[in-house]
Amino acid sequence: MAEPATNVRRVIPLVPVGTANPEAVRKSERQAARLLAQASFFMLFIMAPVFDLLRYDLVAGHAWLLGHPWQAGLESLSSGRSSALEAGLDVLLRVFVPILAVGGALLYVAWRWGRLYCGWLCPHFSVVETINRLMRRASGKHSIWDKRPVPARNPDGTSTRYDARWWFVVVPCAIAFAFLWAVVLLTYLLPPFEVYGNLLHGTPTRNQTIFITAGTALLSIEFLFARHLFCRYACAVGLFQSLAWMSNRDAMVVGFRRERAADCASCYSACDHVCPMRLKPRNVKQAMFTCTQCAQCVAACETVQRHNPHGSLLTWVSDEAARRNEATMGLTGSRKESA
Repeated sequence: MAEPATNVRRVIPLVPVGTANPEAVRKSERQAARLLAQASFFMLFIMAPVFDLLRYDLVAGHAWLLGHPWQAGLESLSSGRSSALEAGLDVLLRVFVPILAVGGALLYVAWRWGRLYCGWLCPHFSVVETINRLMRRASGKHSIWDKRPVPARNPDGTSTRYDARWWFVVVPCAIAFAFLWAVVLLTYLLPPFEVYGNLLHGTPTRNQTIFITAGTALLSIEFLFARHLFCRYACAVGLFQSLAWMSNRDAMVVGFRRERAADCASCYSACDHVCPMRLKPRNVKQAMFTCTQCAQCVAACETVQRHNPHGSLLTWVSDEAARRNEATMGLTGSRKESA
């Protein structure tokens, strides 16, 4: 009988570690890119008057654009250096054409991709989302007008502990944002170094004090009580974007894979609870009129369904899929024909 081998080397197979879900990585990177875009544009909003990138100077009596005076051309008419026709052409080319060009570009983006400006750049919406997160910690609600608190559970499985002491952060934060906005808005009308210099030395003028005080009070009320209402009903920029978006049936929209609706049974409606505009992302486009395309609902669904081999139920779609307001991927041939 042969003796057992004593020097046989035991080989332990090395199993490669599974890579992260590419879809999850992509959506995580998308939200990181969105936050970076929001922060960058917020800083631009604050610094634009300082560097005369864009503002109207009441003292000088003209606007500034990219560091250069931007005048309508009427001063040459008043001094007799140009005719009425030439002055009219100057006003058309220097005022109306640039405004129409910027407005047209904004509306085209909205027509094709929705309210991307609101969800990715708007400094007001950055404040909305920040106060939403803080208010949820204080009360369990994104807004005081929500009928009931959202679940403490987060899409990644963690929980957020609600504590009323967070109100001592919410209120000062809203007032601080309001004060910052009031000061910055004033620098769009008066020389920024004069405004900041007076504040630094505690010697603002009477008119500056009235403007900043009134602006801080009104914006504090808006940030605490009406920020969502402003985005939905009072913001002209958002309204015209929504109208342009609704006019294009092929525009990008958050699509819901309705044939897999049963998979939602294992979820706690995470997509509904993360929406900063308090919308229902699985609804039809007409009910998503004020959607800002922030894609937080998409990221939440992907996180909840990360172990589902079929993937997320929500995703951005366009064209034919947008017309049906659902993704076409995974549909059977008969379903496609009947759709």
